[in-house]
Amino acid sequence: MKLILSTHNVTLTEALEQHVLHRLEHMEHLDRWLLDARVTLEKDHTAHQPDRQYKCGIRVGIRGNDLYGESLNEDLYLAIDAA
Repeated sequence: MKLILSTHNVTLTEALEQHVLHRLEHMEHLDRWLLDARVTLEKDHTAHQPDRQYKCGIRVGIRGNDLYGESLNEDLYLAIDAA
């Protein structure tokens, strides 16, 4: 599976990258159909709600329709988990 990990206003650390990879491993039952995964991590400095400061969006390319999940949270790791 090809992984594209991009960030916006977030410094990508080894721990963040490993956390994303660990969460994507839970999708191994789709391994036959997985083509690629695009993960976007963002921090919104202008968020009016502090509990929605970080955003994680995950688009998984599979044969047929793609899967997409998005989560907003005050903690980036929790946003990754929820997405």
